[in-house]
Amino acid sequence: MDKPTIIDISKKISKYTAVWPGDTPVDIKSKMAIKSGDLVNLTTLRLSAHTASHADAPYHIVDQGKTIDEVDLFPYWGPAQVVTVNKEEGPLLPEDFKNYDLSLAPRLLVRTPAGQLAYDSFPDRIPHPSPALSNFLHGIGIILYGTDTPSMDAIDSQDLPGHQAMVKNQIAILEGLDLRATKDGLYELAALPLKILGGDGSPVRAVLRRLKVS
Repeated sequence: MDKPTIIDISKKISKYTAVWPGDTPVDIKSKMAIKSGDLVNLTTLRLSAHTASHADAPYHIVDQGKTIDEVDLFPYWGPAQVVTVNKEEGPLLPEDFKNYDLSLAPRLLVRTPAGQLAYDSFPDRIPHPSPALSNFLHGIGIILYGTDTPSMDAIDSQDLPGHQAMVKNQIAILEGLDLRATKDGLYELAALPLKILGGDGSPVRAVLRRLKVS
């Protein structure tokens, strides 16, 4: 039986990984090492819940929202559509996706120019979903919105309308994906968050498997 082709769409986590300005930098330390005479290799990690490719919990922006250990896992695993928008910054509107039938899958992954940056670089401007887009996506049955940008809002946003609209419309959020090796089309997505008690988010190992369309 042929092995299915798995496409890794997760960004690398290392001490060089770019993080949100002011957030916790990644720190990876060796606690034990076989080459030093220890029985095993053992590593200690220190990082933000929003490092690299990650899921946002509603609690990230709504104090009474569900934490990451409480969220429904269904949105993070299943059919997804990858699409490309060439807008470099500003709010994304339904008309920016006019060349796509977004009803083909309930999970939408959006590739943008911001995703071309190396994993150790942080963008200063990004395209981001507008509340109007979020409302439109909810109306056609989208349950997850993933992107290669680090946020649902402009980098300098103070009121987070994109995040707020996604939570209001019960659309799960994935940020910081690496979609450079993918083509537009239909896939199976798997990107489960860790079960962090009271967490506002979690890194994910996000992967795609191409779906055959009859």
